[in-house]
Amino acid sequence: MKRKTTALLLSALVLPGLGQLYLGRKAVGGIILVIVNLILLLAVFVLLRGLSPVIASRIAGGAISITPAEVVTALEGASAFGKGVLASFFLVWAFALADILRFREEG
Repeated sequence: MKRKTTALLLSALVLPGLGQLYLGRKAVGGIILVIVNLILLLAVFVLLRGLSPVIASRIAGGAISITPAEVVTALEGASAFGKGVLASFFLVWAFALADILRFREEG
């Protein structure tokens, strides 16, 4: 398999930025990895912030399970921000793939 194809698969299927690192482009790959990790951390923060009242009420009430309907209701207020976080992840992902496709190896 060609190096460029392997790099494309790494960035597309594993984590954006890994393909750039595989091709030896450490600065670009590192920046993309940092941005992707910050976006994923923000997504976890938004999810936990939206679910914290439900989790707290369940812990206080002694119940163990949370229903999917409760999760959906709890996250309705954060849906617009969550869509923005998801869109930003896909933009970085698309940039990483486009960057690999336009990269020309030396030698």
